[in-house]
Order: sequence, then structure tokens, then C-alpha cells
Amino acid sequence: GESPWKQPEKGREKPTPPAAEAERVMLNLLSLCVCVCVYVSVCLSVCLSLSRSLSLSPDGSDREMERLEELPLCSCRMEAPRVDRLTAHANRTCMAIESINGQLVGCTNAIVKGETMRPSSRVSLMVLCETHRSHMVKHHCCPGCGYFCLSGTFLECCPDVRIAHRFHRGCVSVLGGGRGRGGMGVGLLFCPHCGEDASEAQEVTIPPSTPSSGAAVITATASSTTTTPSARMRWRGEVRKDVVAVGDGGVDSVGPSLVLPNGKPVCPSALPPGDRRAALQRAILTQDTERRKKLRFHPRQLYPAAKQGEVQKVLLMLIEGIDPAYQADSQNRRCALHAAAQRGLVEICYLLLQAGAKVDAQDKSQRTPLLEAIINNQVEVARYLIQSGACVYHEDGSTGLHHAAKLGNLEIVTLLLNTGQVDINAQDSGGWTPIIWAAEHRHKEVIRALLNRGADVTLKDKEMNVCLHWASFAGSAEIAELILNAGCPLISVNMHGDTPLHIAAREGYLACVTLFLSRGADIDIMNKEGDTPLSLARADSPVWVSLQINRKLRRGVANRIVRTERIICSDVAQGYENVPIPCVNGVDDEGCPSDYKYIAENCETSAMNIDRNITHLQHCNCTDDCSSSNCLCGQLSIRCWYDKDQRLLQEFNKIEPPLIFECNLACSCHKTCKNRVVQAGIKVRLQLYRTEKMGWVCVFFLPHPHQLISDAEADVREDDSYLFDLDNKDGEVYCIDARYYGNISRFINHLCDPNIIPVRVFMLHQDLRFPRIAFFSSRDILTGQELGFDYGDRFWDIKSKYFTCQCGSEKCKHSAEAIALEQSRLARLEACPETGPDPGLAVLGNS
Repeated sequence: GESPWKQPEKGREKPTPPAAEAERVMLNLLSLCVCVCVYVSVCLSVCLSLSRSLSLSPDGSDREMERLEELPLCSCRMEAPRVDRLTAHANRTCMAIESINGQLVGCTNAIVKGETMRPSSRVSLMVLCETHRSHMVKHHCCPGCGYFCLSGTFLECCPDVRIAHRFHRGCVSVLGGGRGRGGMGVGLLFCPHCGEDASEAQEVTIPPSTPSSGAAVITATASSTTTTPSARMRWRGEVRKDVVAVGDGGVDSVGPSLVLPNGKPVCPSALPPGDRRAALQRAILTQDTERRKKLRFHPRQLYPAAKQGEVQKVLLMLIEGIDPAYQADSQNRRCALHAAAQRGLVEICYLLLQAGAKVDAQDKSQRTPLLEAIINNQVEVARYLIQSGACVYHEDGSTGLHHAAKLGNLEIVTLLLNTGQVDINAQDSGGWTPIIWAAEHRHKEVIRALLNRGADVTLKDKEMNVCLHWASFAGSAEIAELILNAGCPLISVNMHGDTPLHIAAREGYLACVTLFLSRGADIDIMNKEGDTPLSLARADSPVWVSLQINRKLRRGVANRIVRTERIICSDVAQGYENVPIPCVNGVDDEGCPSDYKYIAENCETSAMNIDRNITHLQHCNCTDDCSSSNCLCGQLSIRCWYDKDQRLLQEFNKIEPPLIFECNLACSCHKTCKNRVVQAGIKVRLQLYRTEKMGWVCVFFLPHPHQLISDAEADVREDDSYLFDLDNKDGEVYCIDARYYGNISRFINHLCDPNIIPVRVFMLHQDLRFPRIAFFSSRDILTGQELGFDYGDRFWDIKSKYFTCQCGSEKCKHSAEAIALEQSRLARLEACPETGPDPGLAVLGNS
């Protein structure tokens, strides 16, 4: 039953020489055998075995010489005799098999020579075509499995620049050097072709070539070849089935393995491909060499070695029996697994767990390795620990999801949610849920992921805060809107009586305040200390102003009933002004006015022939802020009528306002000089809101751009409600018509007791026919107070036939009551012409 191609093992005893001398002698014998044996065994064996029980001392001391075992070498360059039975059985076709992209591809080329070849005694005899015979001679056939290494990932040993020995990682030759089954299970690893140290071999990847026309794909893939020699490895007379030659690239092996003292195997196949797997492979290949240095370790050294990522050192310590669960007080009871998880060293975590480390070990702060991985965003380690049975819950009731949500680690959040092991609404010791942590720390994408998985936004912590309170505290309007849309009530109150609006007002977050007000938040609700959101806001801050305006709009003017107001447009100016102008309606269901086009500059419907030539502009050459009397622009206006705060001077004539010439493009002064006020645009907060009697009204001062038309054209306009005469008392008169084109000032109504006055201002040109109309406050205006100017008696002489004034002022001259009183006075004068006019009534009529 013995194979005719095997040469009987030879061995003889010698006096006890040094080990190095014995190896040298045996290698010389090997060279002699290779020279003289031609048709001998395919696997030439050199008898390197000495006596199995040679002692270095006659008294049988503990020191024993390491056993030298048989080291098989390849026979790639040797031809065996012709075997007609094999060639007839092969139907005169090549018997070579290649591994290409995970499949085993057989060659069907015709053979020329009938001599058999094989790389080693592990492989059956083959009859090959000329192509594969040449590859066999070049050592391109793996001696361990017999597959040709022509494409894929292999190890390559290059003892000479002209020679490349290819073999699979799992097909290395092993020379036993361990301590038996209870200790190390792996010996030295050598190239199966030449016997060189396998640690010197380089990993190479050869791209697949196009199979020849005579190639045939074998149906069995790499995963189904576990019963072939490629799936096995001779291990001191045993078959090691844990060393499987099936890798990510097909038949390639994932590398050698070993057995730890606790009987658990360590194999690189347990790790994903990459640097971590390669580091473990190198450590396994070189561990025996390192062990011969007879190093001694202390359990305290395991923690720093794991923290520094020293895979080789950690492996040696575990082989020596160091406790992987050792926790030193000097390290706050942290074990090596804590350090490896913190650094993201998945290969060390694998070694420690295989050696018996506790996956849920806790340090003094009750942190587990999984928690370390989550806090440091080590996704791969977290995934591996969870797969290894790590508990996602901790002593304080929190979960890994709490910490991942707090830190915004979206990938780990998704990983934990996909496990199905964690409650998305779990509450920790403070009653906080993962979505509360994410809201407090402004992690919008994490909140989206939690909401998509069904996170409850109504759960309260121990102080009765919902996640909307925490979003308000963080000042994130975007997150607050997400939570509101998910169904969180805006009226939620915590144990202090604070609503989210209280918190946003106290912290000064305008965006959150605006959002809550637009959703109907109550600004008059008081907390347990009697504070309203308005009282908590810092005086004169943007939040305070916003709340004041909202309060005024809610309460309305004195003659308005209590009603609910709503913002129907956030900016009627559509971005044309420096500040947005919201539109509010609390009267009816009418929408924002849309029967006109909002413009920020004047436009002309016909040729006005305005002189806009910059060279014709009178300008100043001031180098200061135009505050001196030498400013030519100020001289055009008689003087500069603006103070340093860009307000009109007290001596400005508000009854007969003079013309104002601001500095223009031709001036040499700075753009921020004090004589450039109107051209800077709107800088104050305005609001358009609807009233019951006066329609849409406005607040504060602003420039007045509208459509310019001639006086003749104005006479034919059907709707003259928006006309403003530019009466310069010189030549043809022109009008401003804001009916179809205008800005916010088209909504400024008449007030018999006006708080603003129109002033003619020139900026871009100095054509006296076409001034820019700007409205300036004539007195202090309270927040939320309506803006209005006197339309003039000529307006009311015509319009009083159709409607009366509704300003409600005590000085109103054009209300129904005032008109009736005036008509009564005139009737008395007609009845008694000899009596003089009533002085008091005359003053009223001429005021």
C-alpha cells in the first residue's frame, strides 16, 4: 500500500553536536541527495531527526535538545517516469488546475510528453501540457495543494533574483518547535519549495489573465474544496482542519493559526481583511522566534502593551499564561481590553477575548470596553464587541445609544439600532433619553435617525423637561422644528413652570423665539416664579423687541377685541430690504397683499429725462465725516441737517421741510459719513399688520421708492389712493404712484396727529423735479405704534365725500364727528353773518 515514489526515512544517531552544527551537516546531506536522486521520491526528505531522547547531560536534566524534524522540499523541477495508465485516464489532456477569482479552472490542453510531475508528495501525480510544465519548473505550483499560482494573492519567496517560489499562505511547511498540545501549537514556518523562513516571503497579487481556449471551469468553488489537500495541512502527523485554505480571494489561505493555553484558537480569518489581519498574521508567524528569547513578563505590562498596539508582545504574554482580565489599581481598574477598545485595536481585542478576557469588565468609573469604543467612535471595535456578546446597558440605566447620541456618532447610533438589543426610549439615571442627549448637543442627523426609528419626543426627564426644552436650551431652531413636527407639545411645562419659550427668551435665542411665536406660543404665561418670557428677556435685545411686537400685535390697539394673530408672510420685501418685514393678520382670513410689485428703487413708466450724469453732480471734497460747514453738499441743503446719530437736528423745520442733498457718488468722503442716511436703506424693524378699520398699516420710518408718473398721467389714473404729489412749484408737476409698484411705505396711512413727516431728499441725482421722498419721525415712536403722516387738506377736500378719517386721534379733523362739527359751525355762520367766527372753532379748522 506504500507509494512507490516515497523514499524510506533515514536516521542515525550521532554524538551530541551543537544544534547549529547538526543543521549544517544535514543541509550538506540534503544537497548531496538532490544531486544524485533523479527518479526517487517526489518529496525528497532529508533525515534531520536525531535521537528522540538525546539529553544534554547524562543525569537526565531538564535541558533537552530541540527535536529536528523532517523538512520536505519541493520536486518542481523533477520528472517522474512515464505512467501510461495515468495518461490514458486523463484522455491525453493536461491535468493542471488554476485558481482564478475564487474558482478552480482546469486546463484541457493536449499533452506532449507523458512524464508525470508534481510539486510534492502531498499532491497526486499530474500529466501537464507544455505551458503548465514550464510553470511547474518555475516553482509556480503550490506544493501544499497542487493548484497553480498564476492569478490571485499568494506568498512569494525569492531566494534568488531569477527565482520566484509561489505558494498559498496556508500551505507553508511547518517544523515542530512547540511545547506540546497544552502549550504552543505552532512550529517554525518555512517555504514549501526551498525551506527558507516563510516570514521573509512577500505577499503578491497577480491579476487574472484570460483563460486559454482549452480551459474548463470546474463546478466546485473554493468553498467546496475542504476535502482536498488544499484544505488541509500536515501538523506533526495530524490533519489541522482549523487551517482552511479558503480566503477572500478564492483558494488563498488567511494564514496560520495557533492555540492559546485555554484551548481557544487564534486565526486571522476571524478579522476582516486589512492591516489588522496582516498585523495578527505577522505576530503569529514570528512568535516562535520571539519566544526563544525567553522573555519574562509581568501582568502589569499587558495594559500598556495593548494600549500601544503591540500585537506581538500581547500575543507572547497570552501564550505565557498572563491573565487577560488583569485589572491594576494604578490604571483605575482598567484592563487591557479597555485600552484596546479605546484605541480601536480590533486585533488585540480579538486576542484578549480569545484568551478569556471579560467582555463587560468595568473600571472604577463603571466604564466597559464597549463604552470606551463608543465614546471614542471606534465603530469596528464596537461592532466586534457587540458580536462577542457585550452588554449595551450600564449600571446607571444608560445604554451605549445614550453616549453615541450625546457625541453625535451617527454610524454607531445606526449600528446599535440595527442590533435590536437597545431600547430607543430607554431613560438613564436623570430620566434622559437618547434623543434628549442629541437635542441638547445639537446633533441634527442623529435626531433624524432616532425619529425615523420611532423615538418618543413626549417623554420627560426627572425635572419634567421634554426634548423640546433641551433643544430650546441649545438654541437650535432647526432641531426644535424637527421635534415640533414629530408631535412634541409646545405648551410643555417643566417642574419650574418654564415652557420652551421661557428658556429661549432667557437664553436670548431669537431664532427659537421666532419659531415658537409662529407656532402660537403664549407670551403671557407665567412660570412658578411669576416670570413671563418677556420679563425673562434682556431689555432692548432682539428677543425682547420681538416679544414686545408680538405682544402688541396680540393685544392690538385699544379698540380691537382679543383675537389670535398669525404671521402669514415672513418678509413682504422678499429680501430687497436690509431687514425682513413680516406680515401679520389677526382680523380675518385675508392673505398678504399681492396686487403690487415690491421694489426698493424708483422706476419710471415713461421718459422723464432725469439728468443722472455723475459729472453734473455738485459734490464735496471732504476728508472727514462731512461735519464741517465747508461741505458743499451740506451747503446745498443750507446746512447738514443730520447729527452724529443720523437723526434730524432739533432746528429742522418740520412744517416746511427744506430740501436735503446727501453726499453722492462723486463725493470724496467716506461711505459712512454722517450725510448719507436715506441712501443706506431701512435699518429698523418694521411690520405690516391688518386692522379692522384701516386695513393694512405699518410701523417706523423708511425711504419711499415707488413709480414716477407725470401729473397729466395721474389725472387719468382710476385709483388715485396711492398718489403722492412732487410739488416743486417749478414747471410741470410729477407724482409718485405706489398702486402697482412700491415698498412698505405704500401702507402708511394718514394721521391727523402725525408721527412722521415727508422730506425731499436727493442722492443719485440733483434734478429738483424728482426728489426721493423719505419719512422721518417727528417725535419718539413707541414699539408697535402705527406710522402715519398728514395727507393734507387738499386730499381730504376730495376724499371726504367718499370716506372719513379713522385715525382715532383727539386732534382728528377729518373724522365724521369733526366734519359734522365743522358743517354745523359753517351753518351758524351763514345764519348769523353779522356775528364773528368762533375763535376756538377757527383754530380747530386751521390747525
